[in-house]
Amino acid sequence: MPAHVVVFDYGSGNLRSAQRAMERTGAEVTVTSDPRVALDSDGLVVPGVGAFSACMSSLRAAGGDRVIGKRVAGGRPVLAICVGLQVLFDRGVEQAGVHAEEQATEGCGEWPGTVERLRAPILPHMGWNTVRAPEDSVLFDGIDPDDRFYFVHSYAVRTWELTSHNPRVKAPMVTWSEHGEPFVAAVENGPLSATQFHPEKSGDAGARLLANWAATL
Repeated sequence: MPAHVVVFDYGSGNLRSAQRAMERTGAEVTVTSDPRVALDSDGLVVPGVGAFSACMSSLRAAGGDRVIGKRVAGGRPVLAICVGLQVLFDRGVEQAGVHAEEQATEGCGEWPGTVERLRAPILPHMGWNTVRAPEDSVLFDGIDPDDRFYFVHSYAVRTWELTSHNPRVKAPMVTWSEHGEPFVAAVENGPLSATQFHPEKSGDAGARLLANWAATL
């Protein structure tokens, strides 16, 4: 029986692209805003586009932050994409205007850290880029280090703050990329995985990554 994957519709994300990409892995895919269906699925995909604050506001309004928290607490897989990755952190700092002070928005708090504007000569970071994945990564298994993924963003997590001093607890696996400076490109942390890039728009490499994730369901 194929795994049932929900692409969560909270008004922010490329829903149909994510749906089609997940269907190509062999999963049965439902696009819904129903928190109960999202909670009960084998796998949950949380896409996200646009500004951190707007994305987080829509996610909360749809109950998505609670769904993510409950799934993670129960060890049930979640894959977040682009701004979906960003809102998993403590906060996002955005500039409301040219002369405005930076404004911070509270995120889901699954991981400590702040989403900030990249220090790069050209923004947004738009196009194809390589990543540096850990050797034991599940998401990037079978993907060549020279393969490229599609990014569209101006903000990112520039430092990884979560550390584990308990040898019995596996530390999160963090994948990095670089545009002007290093930034977090993906995270694998038990049932919770996320990518800053768009795997659904990343050709064969993205398809392999989604297949790797689907195989864990």
